[in-house]
Amino acid sequence: MTHLRRHGAYAAGVTMTAMPREAAALVRRYYVYAGIYTLAASVIWGINTLFLLDAGLTISEVFFANAAFSVGTMLFEIPTGVIADTIGRRVSFLLSVAVLAATTLLYVWLSAVEGNVVAFAVVSVFMGLGFTFYSGAMEAWLVDGARALGFEGGFDKVFSRGQIISGAAMLSGTVGGGLIGQIDLALPFVVRAVLLLALLVLALRGMHDIGFEPRRVTVREVPGEALRIGRDGVRFGWGHRSLRLIMIAGGVQGGFLFWAWYAWQPYFLELLENDAVWVAGVVAALLSVSMMVGNAIVEIVTRWCGRRTTLLLWSGGVFTMAMVGIGAFQTFAVALGLLLVAGVAMGVQMPVRQAFVHEVVPTEQRATVVSFDSMIGGGLQVVGQSSLGAFSERRGYAAGYVVGGLATVVAIPLLWLARRHNDSEDFFEGSHPGPESACAVEGLPALANVQGQVPADVGS
Repeated sequence: MTHLRRHGAYAAGVTMTAMPREAAALVRRYYVYAGIYTLAASVIWGINTLFLLDAGLTISEVFFANAAFSVGTMLFEIPTGVIADTIGRRVSFLLSVAVLAATTLLYVWLSAVEGNVVAFAVVSVFMGLGFTFYSGAMEAWLVDGARALGFEGGFDKVFSRGQIISGAAMLSGTVGGGLIGQIDLALPFVVRAVLLLALLVLALRGMHDIGFEPRRVTVREVPGEALRIGRDGVRFGWGHRSLRLIMIAGGVQGGFLFWAWYAWQPYFLELLENDAVWVAGVVAALLSVSMMVGNAIVEIVTRWCGRRTTLLLWSGGVFTMAMVGIGAFQTFAVALGLLLVAGVAMGVQMPVRQAFVHEVVPTEQRATVVSFDSMIGGGLQVVGQSSLGAFSERRGYAAGYVVGGLATVVAIPLLWLARRHNDSEDFFEGSHPGPESACAVEGLPALANVQGQVPADVGS
């Protein structure tokens, strides 16, 4: 059996499920929409912190404004997920694009009129609203549509390829944003809004709900229907033990990652002793490449690896060590190298985690559960960004990376507990629960081949 896995086959001769032509066409459309969306979003990612500092905010105020974004995601995730599960995934995506374009232009206006931190925070909350319309809806649209068009395989490779495409878009966006920001830090925000408006026109013409029937509800019925779906979705998401553990683990990592993402921009320029904006764009671009490498690793490793939690554990451990090292080794070259290692780890983790969630969640509650997952992450991001923002202002960015990185160790035992539950969704397509289903590649330490047995008192 191990011999078969080494040659790309699976236990009992099971092969990968072929994707029907119509489903493949829908997946390609998903790649286009997600790629343009990421391109638009990433244009400002390399210079966002520098833009806010240039607008007159202090470093702690910058992280306060960024935390307000996370507050928005926490507040609106469930309501927007309910909208996607009632009115439709298409409507939710279109609202995401429109709201994000509007709030991006508001950022530019606030900078021009020298708005204060409260004004930026308010707009950041509604920018979070824009992203929440996207978070559950787009993945739900893809999975429901592909299933309805006859695809019965796993989505790990679909999501990993989507991440590679998004990574390429992020590469272009961050480099372009850095170069454009060298001219004017507000200009990348304008470019983002233009790209989003172009995507809005494209999706209006080409995006339709497939495999999901929007519910026809009257205005009077909307509150009750929304409450029912939201309650059922949250109950399912929190009630499924493995899913709950994986959501909390991801939230812990994300709570630090959001701070780390915005902190490296001024920190790396500080290490380099240079204030060139283009450097931030190049570093962000290299980070996107590293994440693409991680996405590609998923496609390769799943030929031999039987379990999703194996990849989550390995990538989580590497991420923690790399982030602590960024603060411990305070030289630009070492910090950059470790940031790229962390990017590879996140590139492995994201599509695997996405696939696990979608394998577990039923269609009727898909967007709501995904939004609930994002809401948990948003809450921990608020804590992480606000606390580490204040801490780093007093003790420095390096100390923030060490302390925040160490905090992500909490995710490891949570992922291990999820592994011990032995869910069928933990196993890649063509594999199955059993003593020979874990990763068994030559050269990998024995930890990768340990099977957690489910104790009698662990329920789902």
